[in-house]
Amino acid sequence: MRDFLKALEERRILLFDGAMGTEIYRRGVFINRSYDDLCRTDPGMIREIHRSYREAGADVLETNSFGANRFQLQSYGLEDQVPEINEAAAALARAVAGSELLVAGSMGPLGVRLEPFGPTSRMEARAAFREQAAALARGGVDLFVCETFSDLNELEEAVRGCRDASDLPVLAEMTIQPDGQTTYGASAVQIARELDAMGVDAMGLNCSVGPALMLEAVRDMAAITDRPIAAIPNAGLPREVQGRKMYLASPEYMASYARRLVEAGARIIGGCCGTRSEHIREMSAQVEALRTRSADGAGSAGGAGASPAEVRERGEGVVRVRSGAVEGESSTAGGATPMPLAERSAWGAKLARGERVVSVEIPSPRGADPSELLDACRALRTAGVDAVAIPDGARARMRMGVVAAAALAQRETGIEALAHYTCRDRNLLGMATDLLGAQALGIRNLLLVTGDPPKMGPYPEASAVFDVDSIGLVNLVAHLNRGEDLGGHPIGGTTSFAIGVAANPGALDLEREIERWYWKVDAGADFGVTQPVFDHSVLESFLERIERAGTRLPIVAGVWPLTSQRDAEFLNNEVPGIEVPAAVIERMRSAEASGAEAARAEGLAIARELAFELDELVQGFQLTAPAGDVDRALSVLEALEGRPAG
Repeated sequence: MRDFLKALEERRILLFDGAMGTEIYRRGVFINRSYDDLCRTDPGMIREIHRSYREAGADVLETNSFGANRFQLQSYGLEDQVPEINEAAAALARAVAGSELLVAGSMGPLGVRLEPFGPTSRMEARAAFREQAAALARGGVDLFVCETFSDLNELEEAVRGCRDASDLPVLAEMTIQPDGQTTYGASAVQIARELDAMGVDAMGLNCSVGPALMLEAVRDMAAITDRPIAAIPNAGLPREVQGRKMYLASPEYMASYARRLVEAGARIIGGCCGTRSEHIREMSAQVEALRTRSADGAGSAGGAGASPAEVRERGEGVVRVRSGAVEGESSTAGGATPMPLAERSAWGAKLARGERVVSVEIPSPRGADPSELLDACRALRTAGVDAVAIPDGARARMRMGVVAAAALAQRETGIEALAHYTCRDRNLLGMATDLLGAQALGIRNLLLVTGDPPKMGPYPEASAVFDVDSIGLVNLVAHLNRGEDLGGHPIGGTTSFAIGVAANPGALDLEREIERWYWKVDAGADFGVTQPVFDHSVLESFLERIERAGTRLPIVAGVWPLTSQRDAEFLNNEVPGIEVPAAVIERMRSAEASGAEAARAEGLAIARELAFELDELVQGFQLTAPAGDVDRALSVLEALEGRPAG
């Protein structure tokens, strides 16, 4: 086993190998197979790739283990094979490297979104990285390279997992987009600061962009940190050639930029997607020339071995540093204080004052004509209802978008809207931009839900996105309310959404439902709306649980006036999250024996009884208007006449 940092000191520049996935794909292995498990199923192929990079002049070979963590391997049914696959990957690279070359244990992202925007906790992530790192260490790697990360939070857990598993050095690499920032908006300067704070042994950038776009980012990082910097670009940006994505940057082009990247401050060079042994061979010649010039003391501006301070003093690409911040970068951390709930909307003000609120659920239009929705909203406003609740494609059916429908309702009728907003149809960036538009259109009340999958609706072939679930969506909106984007960077003002979340007191897995409630509250929820309730004791038990845990928020209870036995049975059996007790179904059956009108009257009576019983437990009601029957929904409120509204 060799000392990575000592080798870097002796050789001044280290050359990593090129792409592994590109070489595997070129050999005819389709991407529906686990590339990592080829270390066991086709070790000869992996050994051949390693050997080609050694012969090309690489100083460091990376293991074929980029996706060999339990989350990534789960899609192949290999999640219990993490130790075996990583040990095999390390052993193969070690056998080719011998004692002359270094072996870096490659560790990529988990492929799942972490809290606060995803369901995977940071502790779970760290455990997965620790498991992989431990296996790579047992297999004989000299260092860990945590690469191609776009989320600094996930990279931090990868670094911690490596530290927990071994005292081997850690090289941490982020990936940037063509605009020079990560997916979450972190600049190269911010990356350098964060990785410095993590205490990594070396840091850098890899993948996503070619060397030209990476050059300026390397300069910026070199101006911030004294730690060794890695630059591992792709062979340019991929281009479409006869329907295939191809990397067309030549070995000579990559070699010319290898020199420039070193002159900008990088001390670790290599190739990512699209690079092959030919690229590494040309880059090796350039690196060797730079080593020779550095040893002779004839290095050019920013040459090999130059410190970040020396690079800063030279004229080209100067970054002026002041008070620990780069000019033009804000040094303030954390977002603004969110607007008080009472100031966000009339709905939020009543919740804040402890007064009863009432919303009525009206579906958005099936087509482009909003007239029925608007007529219903006018009736609700006349009746004194606080908000119209508009679902977002309930049961995965196509309807007018909820943002547009809510904005029309508010503009044309003057009633506030409570827009139900799902995670199903949009990626995380799409949701963020959607919500900024909602703020601009005057929408202030949101009910954030995960959403029904497309297979429940008439378009089962439609793809579902589900970048995050409702917990991640609450975190996103809470960030916007603090004036921050996904990466915690200022957006030039705060949004002012009242954040509602769903609750299912009758969930089959109640412990899981309560746990998710805790997470929603912790993420920044302001109030909760329950699924339609048909048994007050079920809701009462749920409220007692969250009260004891100190996570009680204003609760709005869902109430659905049934119209028939079939209605009750449909809700009980075919609508997720709703449970109708057998006693209620029997009441509807008995009433229906006397005719349809008797059944409708009984359904209304049940709803009124529930509203009366629940009124002292909750702060309001969300009433369903079956088939758009506003009068029927409003009739439920007759049970509350004469009772105080707060």
